[in-house]
Amino acid sequence: MISLTINGQQHELDVPDDMPLLWAIRDVVGMKGTKFGCGIAQCGSCTVHLDGVAIRSCVTPVSAAQGEVTTIEAMAEDAVGQKVQQAWLDLGVAQCGYCQGGQIMNATALLKKTPKPDTQEIIDAMAGNLCRCGTYNRILAAIERAADQEANS
Repeated sequence: MISLTINGQQHELDVPDDMPLLWAIRDVVGMKGTKFGCGIAQCGSCTVHLDGVAIRSCVTPVSAAQGEVTTIEAMAEDAVGQKVQQAWLDLGVAQCGYCQGGQIMNATALLKKTPKPDTQEIIDAMAGNLCRCGTYNRILAAIERAADQEANS
């Protein structure tokens, strides 16, 4: 039995220790916002936070997820996450939207660690998140906007 705290709620899961956290979140707990992309930690679609740090849930075994797991579903209640999501909406970042949960999770972790990143810091931090639609310029602009809003609040 694995005990996970996801978005502030405790979950007791009868799953193998080596099950990827992604599948525990999606298939066992039933939270579908975290997406499967590549399964090898290369695309970022499965990004969640573990104790505030962005991780790839497709390669993280549930046994290693001891701490607070935060998924995209919790961003509506997170002050920084709200600013990131609003910037995404204001700038029309999403096209197909598939990668956006992971993008937002990574951007939120960045802004919590570095509230006013420069352009290169954003590019470096977001390098592991792929967008097949190629909205990278809008993603960059949205993160800069959210950082400006965070700095002014």
